[in-house]
Amino acid sequence: MTKAVEAAFYARPTLAVLEDLIGMVLVHEVRGRRTSGVIVEAEAYIGESDPACHAACGRTRRNAPLYGPPGRAYVYFNYGMHYLVNAVTEPEGSPAAVLIRALDPLEGVDAMRRRRSRRRPRGGAIDNHALCRGPGNLTAALGIDLRQNTLDLADGPLTIERGATRPRRLVWSPRVGIRVGTRRRWRCHWPDHPAVSGWT
Repeated sequence: MTKAVEAAFYARPTLAVLEDLIGMVLVHEVRGRRTSGVIVEAEAYIGESDPACHAACGRTRRNAPLYGPPGRAYVYFNYGMHYLVNAVTEPEGSPAAVLIRALDPLEGVDAMRRRRSRRRPRGGAIDNHALCRGPGNLTAALGIDLRQNTLDLADGPLTIERGATRPRRLVWSPRVGIRVGTRRRWRCHWPDHPAVSGWT
């Protein structure tokens, strides 16, 4: 079994961490069963000067994990609809994180499909590459919610492991789904990968 990436990996500039995360594997183990996927798309949110970062308003009870130790999960409930999962970066006290936006499913695809189907009132089949396309879809597929907030990503049950492959090149573009800080090209993705969300 692949060993989880250590905390020191995350205690670096956020854009460097973001670049290295593409091709790594997000894993969530529930009752001894693993679900996982290769990270193919992610975005950086860096500091109180970034208007799109949760730290823009200063430290609060909700965003406190951003200021905490690097290598922890920051999970929050977005717009009363979806859970989003981030990896906290930079040295402690410097609020920053990488939002995981899309995965290419690896393990536990049947479990992912069951979890996603519960949230689809009309039912219908879900293509494998669509199971974890988008930050809310991937947390639903992997069973991630607020119970995983602040977990150590090096110690499970939610971890990030090194992957077997990486793209030959990466594409950087503006972040999506936000209204401020849109000019920063802090979104990174695996080019032409079918699991990447619709904004390319």
